[in-house]
Amino acid sequence: MHRSFRYRLFTNTNQERELTTTLETHRRLYNACLEQRKTAYETEMRSVNYPEQSAWFTIERRLNPYYKNLNCSSAQATMRRLDKAFTNFFRRYQEGETKAGYPRFKGCDRFDSFTFPTHGNGVRLTDNHLYIQYVGTIRVKLHRPVKGTIKTITLKREAGKWFVIASCELPDVPVVESNKPAVGIDVGLTHFLTDSNGGHEPNPRYLKAALPELRRAGRAIARKRKGGVNRRKAVRRLQKVHARVRNLRREHHYKVACRLVIAFGFIAVEALNIKGMLANGRFSRAISDAGWAGFLNVLRGQAEKAGVQFVEVDPKGTSQECSSCGQEVRKDLSVRRHECPNCGLSLNRDHNAALNILARARLARTGPAGFKHYPSAVPKSYCPKAVE
Repeated sequence: MHRSFRYRLFTNTNQERELTTTLETHRRLYNACLEQRKTAYETEMRSVNYPEQSAWFTIERRLNPYYKNLNCSSAQATMRRLDKAFTNFFRRYQEGETKAGYPRFKGCDRFDSFTFPTHGNGVRLTDNHLYIQYVGTIRVKLHRPVKGTIKTITLKREAGKWFVIASCELPDVPVVESNKPAVGIDVGLTHFLTDSNGGHEPNPRYLKAALPELRRAGRAIARKRKGGVNRRKAVRRLQKVHARVRNLRREHHYKVACRLVIAFGFIAVEALNIKGMLANGRFSRAISDAGWAGFLNVLRGQAEKAGVQFVEVDPKGTSQECSSCGQEVRKDLSVRRHECPNCGLSLNRDHNAALNILARARLARTGPAGFKHYPSAVPKSYCPKAVE
């Protein structure tokens, strides 16, 4: 099991300058390697791979003083980052995606981190201090102890602040049977989530609350001259607003996930295609504001850490099927009540979906060996309201 620990760095003026220079050098290295690959294909119709660029960097760092001040392993991690971007691009292209996403050159505002792939090689975290090669020792706000064995260290700049992210390897926590009840979770927009017991978690809508401030900050940037000092200051103010919204959303996700993991021993959710749902322009901002993908990742991680069973089920038809009799009851998204003409069940639409999610998860856990397909109609024997 891998876990990441994120801590704030407190730099002085010299350390801030050196970190900024190192980040900029990594960005230029990324762009130089991308230019090599692009030029080689356009002029010679050949591909440049990572070993070739690693050998080129070994020679180039003898001539370039900025490359010379980069840790070799960290520079290789940046080149592997580009290699991974090309690998993903070719995979998406072969799968027939219309927008395969060719790797792009990184501007100053699109490259904010670099990685040391081995702890102890150019970087070391000791107590509340972080040593970085060619930068020095930086004070760390160690608000919680690091657990496990540190594998990689990533330095990230976010809204003018520096953070260190330690990726650690911990022993796996076995999933054991628990006396705690099971729960199905249906995420939504009216309520952040609805569980199979009928409980609701309100949707905080942090982005919606911050929209007036974001609009003012955006207009302030538009009034500033491009490349000017005041424009950079205005961009920094906008970044701080976005960072606050992101932090509030992440804190909310962790609080809700921890409550669920403590209260339940079996958690079932939908395997949503959130990327596809964001294509709906009417609800894309509200879905992004709720942060479903981030919440499900946090919930999965917290369940793994606590040894709680976490199951994802097929989301098709969970809102349209009756959780009592399995009858399909078609309804538009604007209809928020489930009214079954077959058995007379009447309850909230999301509550009905959460019951179906839990039933499908139980079927996946107790069904025959090799069971993978979730049927469109939920069998009565797995529906709590169908047993009379």
